[in-house]
Amino acid sequence: MWRLGTVGVWAGWVLIALGLFRGYQLALTFMYPPGTIVVSEKRVVIPRRIHRPNPFEVAPSAVTAVYFLRRSVPLYHAAPVLVVELGERAILFPRDWFASEADQRHVVHALLQQMPSAAGPSGPSLAGPTKPS
Repeated sequence: MWRLGTVGVWAGWVLIALGLFRGYQLALTFMYPPGTIVVSEKRVVIPRRIHRPNPFEVAPSAVTAVYFLRRSVPLYHAAPVLVVELGERAILFPRDWFASEADQRHVVHALLQQMPSAAGPSGPSLAGPTKPS
């Protein structure tokens, strides 16, 4: 590597750094199991990333929104992206994390069933405002 020119030496250092970063990511896959999304009546467990410790464990009421991004997808993410908002924090789960798009929909439906409805127990009204009698 030292017999290369300046550009070759810098390219070599960049490749070495990239290899070390990918090696670190590989080591994480051996140290930690893949993240699993768990939805129950008392808690929601959402992984920070695919192979990271300490997932977010919150009450179902802490989930403020759940939706798909189909067109406005972040760079290098496969569409659709599942977005789970926990207050000010939004966690993205790309399509690659799931076996199929149906698995993403199952997570969305489970989270939506556990979220408290802002419209009350009867659901949103489509009739519009009513006149007082």
